[in-house]
Amino acid sequence: MYISNTILVVDDDPSIVDLLKDFLEHEEFRVLMAGDACEAWGLFEQHSIQGIVLDIMMPGQSGFELCRRIRAESDVPILFLSARSDDVDKIRGLTLGGDDYILKTASPGEIIARVKAVLRRSGSKAQKEEQVLDYGRVRLNLSSREVFVEGEQVLLTRKEYELLQLFLAHPKQVFTYEQLLDQFWEGIGDKHTIRVHLSRLREKIEADPNHPRHLVNVWGVGYRFEGG
Repeated sequence: MYISNTILVVDDDPSIVDLLKDFLEHEEFRVLMAGDACEAWGLFEQHSIQGIVLDIMMPGQSGFELCRRIRAESDVPILFLSARSDDVDKIRGLTLGGDDYILKTASPGEIIARVKAVLRRSGSKAQKEEQVLDYGRVRLNLSSREVFVEGEQVLLTRKEYELLQLFLAHPKQVFTYEQLLDQFWEGIGDKHTIRVHLSRLREKIEADPNHPRHLVNVWGVGYRFEGG
């Protein structure tokens, strides 16, 4: 089923690359290997690649930087592979456009299973004319970067759009003030900064901003998105 899929594995640890190559080839994937971001970019430009397993911490350009560069040109599925379990790294990776975040402590079998799952989701999306995040009255079109509330388009600033995209992509997940500050304001600011931006976003997407149904405050912790 996966014989036509080419996976690019990017990691500066040859033992990890070789291990994943063996497991992926056993599942009939074609595997390309790179030890750093520069080599990976060259392979990405030269080959048709259906998925990327990407280390974060590498010499020179990081996996985050490579992901940003790839996302400027392609929506190829990207699975981050990291030794760090820090939530900030996970949120940053997903916000940059990563499709999954896997710890290096995971077994090779689990990594392969998640590669397959991401490719299945990617294949389903490719069959649709539009890629959307749709939760009741709020609908975000990823292709056109348009947001609709009850069928009516609303105009968001870039920061508002990125915040909403993060929440819609991870419904019911609580994002702390610290996580949001690190991701969207590089750690500069305070709770008031977040409250101001989310208050403006609520005014655009909530039926009653004073009694929000979607962007819900988790008292003393942060915010989560509720569908419906």
